[in-house]
Amino acid sequence: MTQPPSFAVIPGDQVADALGGRERQVIETVEAAYRRHGEGATVNPDSYFLRFPDRPSARIIALPASLGEVHGIKWIASFPENVADGLPRASAVLVLNDAETGYPFACLESSIISAARTAGSAALAATRLADARGAARPRRAGFVGAGLIARYVHTYLRAAGFAFDEVAVHDLSPVHAAGFRGYLDRAGESAVTVHDRAEDLIRSCDLVVFATVAGEPHVADPAWFAHAPLVLHISLRDLSPEIILSAWNVVDDVDHCLKAGTSPHLTEQRVGHRGFVAGTLYDVLTGALVPPADRPVIFSPFGLGVLDLAVALQVYEHVAAAGRLHTVPNFFHELDRYG
Repeated sequence: MTQPPSFAVIPGDQVADALGGRERQVIETVEAAYRRHGEGATVNPDSYFLRFPDRPSARIIALPASLGEVHGIKWIASFPENVADGLPRASAVLVLNDAETGYPFACLESSIISAARTAGSAALAATRLADARGAARPRRAGFVGAGLIARYVHTYLRAAGFAFDEVAVHDLSPVHAAGFRGYLDRAGESAVTVHDRAEDLIRSCDLVVFATVAGEPHVADPAWFAHAPLVLHISLRDLSPEIILSAWNVVDDVDHCLKAGTSPHLTEQRVGHRGFVAGTLYDVLTGALVPPADRPVIFSPFGLGVLDLAVALQVYEHVAAAGRLHTVPNFFHELDRYG
């Protein structure tokens, strides 16, 4: 009789150890997953949102996916009110399933995996879009939203070779802005400015990162982007349709991104078509799309489950190779059909 695989639990400290200092490898893993997805070699169904009538800001999302050699699902909660209580907004687990039997063989703490794949995607997009524009890489970076994702994105941008003369920060919370500034100081950024207004940050930066928990657009004036910055619209719901329509837009997956009230989705509802989307990051990676230098370029990634799966598999293989897997004996118990 075929035996089920052993079942391992990989906690956050092991995930952090497997990914820490390996940002370039994560970016390469993310790029490979994007290429496979663009070539039709993955299965990535719609994400499924669990929402709560009494807590409209909170949600838990299921992201199922398959890379062929492994299947899996990420189950990630976003409860913004946690932050006021000193608890991170997001928590997540990810389950890996054996491709032959379907049996799950690992459960990994996944808030770190999610942050790493998000930052890896952002760094990859920033690198390829900036280089394809034919100009010097951005030297003035601005972060709207000063949480964990912003920290990860900055770390990954630095690992990807970006060097900044100035870094700007804006957050609705002065405490969070000050905390992020402290991180930037420790990371070696020599010129950091905290802005009270998002407009001042955007107008002063040639690379703008949105990493907020905004549920609807709060930036509405296209004139703020007249200097044609590169925008990493990680949080997806910050920009008005007017800004989207004034820019050159690229997404990770058109069908995934134009739903769930994202800024591109609201724009589609406004104009009744998707012609404002130039294409996908895969198109940029393959040279099928070249971003302009004289318009704002906005990357809006919905976040694909195949990216989580690819990074989780990287973590699993690292921990397994080190002989540090925590397996759960007899996790699968009822294996005899007739008892």
